[in-house]
Amino acid sequence: MESSDHDKNKAFPIGETPQETSSLNVPKSYEISPTNRASLNPEIADVVLIDLAGLDDPLKRPIIVKEIGNACRETGFFQIINHGIPEMVLNNAVETAFNFFNLPTNEKEKYMSNDVHKPVRYGTSIKDGEDKIQFWRVFLKLYAHPLSEWIEQWPSNPPEYREKTGDYAMKTRLLAIKIIGAITESLGIGPKYLESKMEDGMQVLAVNCYPKCPEPHLALGLPPHSDYSCITIVLHSSCGLEIMDATDGTWRLVPDVHGALQVHIGDHVEVLSNGLYKSMVHRVTVNNEKTRVSIASLHSMGIDEKMETAEKLITDEHPKNYKESSFRDFLNFLSSNDITDGKSFIESLKIN
Repeated sequence: MESSDHDKNKAFPIGETPQETSSLNVPKSYEISPTNRASLNPEIADVVLIDLAGLDDPLKRPIIVKEIGNACRETGFFQIINHGIPEMVLNNAVETAFNFFNLPTNEKEKYMSNDVHKPVRYGTSIKDGEDKIQFWRVFLKLYAHPLSEWIEQWPSNPPEYREKTGDYAMKTRLLAIKIIGAITESLGIGPKYLESKMEDGMQVLAVNCYPKCPEPHLALGLPPHSDYSCITIVLHSSCGLEIMDATDGTWRLVPDVHGALQVHIGDHVEVLSNGLYKSMVHRVTVNNEKTRVSIASLHSMGIDEKMETAEKLITDEHPKNYKESSFRDFLNFLSSNDITDGKSFIESLKIN
């Protein structure tokens, strides 16, 4: 049965996911402007695939570090294989994410909040009921480091959620510290430049669910944005991430590589590098065939630790281009700005 015009104009009730509606149409509140809609047949991105197998080998490391530096400079995005996280850990994390989102709404609603500062938060879109445009996703955000400090606040249902997601979080964090070391080494400021600050820093898991969408050409899972973090490591169940070619503004779909993880350069590495490395602008598309989940592990320094440009990368030829900022500064920016209007945290840090 076709939805009425009334159904077409209303958003889903707060807490009810797109997955749980019987509507055959995308409500008006989810419709993206025609100029920003995704293609149903996107071009495939040519993404650098980096084999990390030799990163701890003194002979192979310089080659891999150079590959990582080139990818950071050219696109701010790459995929990695032989990253050291067992396939079973990856599969368990994805399966457990699906199991959480398949719980009854009243079970998930226990964690619902619009307070972006909360360490455990469930929601739909970005800010429920506040965004001008809603997005076709539901999410669970979790603070994950130190794990012992936060895990008791995570969902206890499904019963295996804490164990399997926690195992993935710990292994991803160790991998992130290694990748950050390679990034700072590629900048010429040494592999240890951020190590202690990252070891004491923040890890936030954004566990996203993008349900099947009846009219995928009208909606997006997430709008164009860059991540505030130093780096983000992403695991997903299927394709849906698109990255923007900075040279011509074309959106291209990131291909699915079995067992690979995605690495996004975040705003704080752009600040650290004085703009030599750019944070990657990306968005998420939806489809009408299957529900998709992704687990984005965002890694940054401590919540009040200010990231600033490395002194070595400030010269007369390349003067300082960015203000310093912290993770808390980003949260404050997010709570007082509507990123669906195109407002960008990294733009707010640039020194004109």
